[in-house]
Amino acid sequence: MKDLNTVALTVFLLFFALVTVMGFLAARWRKADNALHLDEWGLGGRSFGTWVTWFLLGGDLYTAYTFIAVPAVIYGAGAAGFFAVPYTIIAYPLVFLFLPRLWSVSRVHGYVTPADFVRGRYGSKGLSLAVALTGILATMPYIALQLVGIQAVLDVLGVGGSGNWFMKDLPLFLAFAVLAAYTYSSGLRAPALIAFVKDALVYLVIIVAVIYIPLRLGGYGHIFDAAAQKFSTVNPATGKPVGQLVTGPTAQWGYATLALGSAMALFMYPHSVTGVLASKSRNTVRRNMALMPAYSLMLGLLALLGFMAIAAGVGKGVKGFNAQLSVPQLFEDMFPDWFTGVAFAAIGIGALVPAAIMSIAAANLFTRNVYKEFLKPDATPAEETKVAKIASLLVKVGALAFVLTMDKQFAINLQLLGGLWILQTFVSIVGGLFTRWFHRWALLAGWAAGMAYGTWKAYGVSSPATKHFGGSSAEIPGIGEIGYIGLTAFVLNLLVAVVLTLVLRAAKAPEGVDATSPADYSADAGEPAVESAPQPAAAH
Repeated sequence: MKDLNTVALTVFLLFFALVTVMGFLAARWRKADNALHLDEWGLGGRSFGTWVTWFLLGGDLYTAYTFIAVPAVIYGAGAAGFFAVPYTIIAYPLVFLFLPRLWSVSRVHGYVTPADFVRGRYGSKGLSLAVALTGILATMPYIALQLVGIQAVLDVLGVGGSGNWFMKDLPLFLAFAVLAAYTYSSGLRAPALIAFVKDALVYLVIIVAVIYIPLRLGGYGHIFDAAAQKFSTVNPATGKPVGQLVTGPTAQWGYATLALGSAMALFMYPHSVTGVLASKSRNTVRRNMALMPAYSLMLGLLALLGFMAIAAGVGKGVKGFNAQLSVPQLFEDMFPDWFTGVAFAAIGIGALVPAAIMSIAAANLFTRNVYKEFLKPDATPAEETKVAKIASLLVKVGALAFVLTMDKQFAINLQLLGGLWILQTFVSIVGGLFTRWFHRWALLAGWAAGMAYGTWKAYGVSSPATKHFGGSSAEIPGIGEIGYIGLTAFVLNLLVAVVLTLVLRAAKAPEGVDATSPADYSADAGEPAVESAPQPAAAH
């Protein structure tokens, strides 16, 4: 049993108490005229300005799992983990092209989810349902991994060391209960307000870490030497080096395709779209896409913690050491106890903010695109809000049950699958923002092909830890290089959609009604939010 770090735990609990109070007070912040409306509970009234949106998106995209997993990959395998840095650099110029259009059309028509847009654009309940269910499916393991992040911190703190399963997991139950309560009460306003504390702590901890820890370890030269020495060690089981300090020629296709595919998938996640749709204007979205790369700088510095953990000897000689604990253990070994508490609070709060947004986004999808679309089309705004609140609780209960009953490696594998799955909605959403050329049935067939192929290929990937779903890379057909399965599946998805669109158009298959008009895609705040007359399917 690990000794309890009382000082660090006290500081951690003080910050946890602070954000709990903020979470409940958020219901009074920017108080809505009508709180019983999904726009208010699920999107914060679509009222967030540049700075609130910037902190909200930062809290949304840079999670506790990011804090732990990126350095953990670098700790275990080296340069491969740095793919997260170029992918965020690619992502923001890419989404700058289409997110303002999505915000505008959603503002005009009152769309709350990306599946709402797909429903209106293509007049297809089936395609909308596919996008909604994919979003929920991809989000669930992501929420679970936020709880894994909290659990990693609690393990290093020495909390929950009892042999009794209930007492061991009691701190996680309490964290979950607090998260569930203030999300139910305050909706998106809670994570938006708490994100200020979360991001400030993350920046503080990273800046201190990249200056203070190297001073204690003898400088960056020693840190990189220690990493190079570790990665040059041959693994007896494979006969190959355990990692690479610089990505080698054989890994470059995998590195590049993973970065590109991840960049394309980033703003397909429902929680990312939720943060964007909560913005008060089109220009707010554009400004944020220009400002968000500041987080990429932070991510690059964060990644270096993996090398620092190697140089500090974290986990050295410990059989079966969990790389996910490398950063928390590094902080406890290197920092004074009081600042360890601050660092752990950054990770813990870094789990609460995105978990709240993810559960809200999943609840919005279920409410709008399953409950209202198929179960109760005449649901009032108040009924929608009530259902969304209950759904958000059920989503979090599912994530908690997953963490407590399933193997952590399986949770990680499912999150990798989630990125592959959500990428398959790109053609329908982004394609639809620029053209109505694609046929709705062709898009549904392309989505199904991409999902089936990607899941099948990922199932066949093994690793030392698992027989199936052991990674996200496989051979690219026709090229022979190893690349990201999600991007290969996306190409198949696009090809099927293009070919079937040509066939279905030639057969004059019914195309559905387009509820949007060209002016909707450039509308800004203050312009009338009225339903446009349905457009011919082939328009714009």
